[in-house]
Amino acid sequence: MVAPLYPFVDLALARRLETAEGRANAGFVEARARLEPAVGATWMTAGGALAMFDGPGSPMTQTFGLGIHEPVTDDTLDALEWFFQSRGASVCHEVSPLAGVEVYARLHRRGYAPIEAGSVMFRPIDAPVIGAMNPLLRVREVTPADADAYPATVVKGWSEFPAIQSFIEGIARITMARDDSPSVIAELDEVPIATGAMNLWDGMALMAGASTVPEGRRQGAQLALLDARLRIAAARGCDLAMMVAVPGSASQRNAERQGFRIAYTRVKWELSA
Repeated sequence: MVAPLYPFVDLALARRLETAEGRANAGFVEARARLEPAVGATWMTAGGALAMFDGPGSPMTQTFGLGIHEPVTDDTLDALEWFFQSRGASVCHEVSPLAGVEVYARLHRRGYAPIEAGSVMFRPIDAPVIGAMNPLLRVREVTPADADAYPATVVKGWSEFPAIQSFIEGIARITMARDDSPSVIAELDEVPIATGAMNLWDGMALMAGASTVPEGRRQGAQLALLDARLRIAAARGCDLAMMVAVPGSASQRNAERQGFRIAYTRVKWELSA
């Protein structure tokens, strides 16, 4: 078997990764605007960065790609800060280290502080998954007939976090409304036990939204969901998959076991009030 080809981690790859995630979030914001116009969801670009507004408290309200397409200037930051502040939102930027330390220095001078870090990971679509599939599991792509079953399964998979269940259900329903976000559902004895989503953009498949209901865990559902999504992405012309995990987390370790490599550790910066 020929080993899968991993691209080098360079500025070109960072641009692909950051643009894919930015466009995925832009697609979500557009779907939110159609389904829930009262939120005022919208997005814009400035200095090559994509800025999302999905409501003041949404984790999707931030920018992607700052500094990797164009040099960061005070005029760019002025425009981005106005975009968020005029809507009553905090100003947050996810910044790749390949943007250069001068971007971090400029943000620091303007009163930003780091608040979060994430491992941006990638793997070739054609790299095989590792592990034996559970023959009792059936994984299929979500259809309009799953309009209730899919969100309900997603919410149950996040049952340990009751405070965010309403938000999670909203994400699931909006995800189903998008053409660029194929979702999958795993069933055991015809009962849904796990779900997974992804967003497709320019040959990149961003893996997101995987969860398993408590009573369905340790059945191999996540492996089956990953395999199914990779197959769907390959059929739709993607060559790379990506995901973001908390550094050193179980999610990162599991992803590394399945051929994902860390491209870089990204830092989220927030403007102090």
